[in-house]
Amino acid sequence: MLQVTKGDLVQVHYTGKLSDGEEFDSSRGEEPLKVEIGAGQLIQGFEDGLLGMSIGESKTVIIPPDRAYGLRHKEMVRAVTLDQLPDGLEVQEGMVLESSDQQGHRVELRVTEIDGDKVVLDMNHPLAGETLTFDIEVVEIIKGADE
Repeated sequence: MLQVTKGDLVQVHYTGKLSDGEEFDSSRGEEPLKVEIGAGQLIQGFEDGLLGMSIGESKTVIIPPDRAYGLRHKEMVRAVTLDQLPDGLEVQEGMVLESSDQQGHRVELRVTEIDGDKVVLDMNHPLAGETLTFDIEVVEIIKGADE
């Protein structure tokens, strides 16, 4: 029986839920997610859950933060003043701003609070610190080129 191994191209359907059961993402009703196992396209816990699965097999994997989007880091939350943001920007809570770090990598900053001229920006991934549950089903396996 064909099983998922590193280097395979895999198509999967999934539904992701937070620990309180709230659904945050799903491929159901859409095309399956297509990924290469071992290429760093998935969070580690999701990829590990796929290894050894067969076509048509379904299972539920529970992924702790350190195998998902990491822990939340307080130092990645900063307060700035409105005059430190681009002129004319109408800042609203929940909006996502883009910037770049010192190495030139793109960074997303979520506005989490506005208090007068003070704006709190969070650089943590929105799912950082969360234990995630994924219901996954393998739809197709294309064996890697080294097979």
